[in-house]
Amino acid sequence: MTLKTYTTEIAGASHWSLRVRKGTLMRLTDLAGNANVGMLFYNPENLLERYNAPDTLKCQHTFKLTRGNCLYSDMGRIFASIVEDDLGWHESVCGNSNAAQVAERWGARDYQNARNEWHQNGYDAFLVELAKYGLGRADMAANLNLFSKVATDDEGRMQLVSGHSKAGSQVALRFEMDTLVVLHTCPHPLSSADSYPYNPVRIELSQAAPVSDDDFCRNFRPENQRGFQNNALYHLGK
Repeated sequence: MTLKTYTTEIAGASHWSLRVRKGTLMRLTDLAGNANVGMLFYNPENLLERYNAPDTLKCQHTFKLTRGNCLYSDMGRIFASIVEDDLGWHESVCGNSNAAQVAERWGARDYQNARNEWHQNGYDAFLVELAKYGLGRADMAANLNLFSKVATDDEGRMQLVSGHSKAGSQVALRFEMDTLVVLHTCPHPLSSADSYPYNPVRIELSQAAPVSDDDFCRNFRPENQRGFQNNALYHLGK
């Protein structure tokens, strides 16, 4: 049996991973509003190659990510392109929540005692998924935070913009190479919510349309042309 589409719901305070094939479209939906999806990418054929947030932002001359932007590896290749986006802003600079932050803000709760009402943090959530592929702390990279927007005040301090993502907001990624996707639905590290936020997301996988010469993402920035060329060279003869 060939599976052409797949849908799953990821509860808040959860984690998930999958090897996604080149040409897959991944659509993520914020089901309740104010979701945060921490996400990392690795090359499943060479796990040393991974998402590079500084290069992604620098080569596209941006602080935010939205439709048209590509998500780069540290080898100058493109893991995925953002082909649809309802929000216009996703951030890739603030990193991850950790156990100390979560405990200070909302109190410590472990799964053994609280079950699905535990207070998981993004760092440990990533570690659980990374361990499934023989990866660990040394393999952690700066992550993408989908559905989250940060703004700065007059002193340059960053703050999470509350209410940025409404229920039903979507973002869609088209994968340009085979990619190990690791993600969690734990709170953003700058979240100031009164109670621990359990915000679920839906993931839908399907076949993306072929990339054309006039593709929006391919032509969005000059560097993206080089990124797609690097991908073509990588796939040459495969």
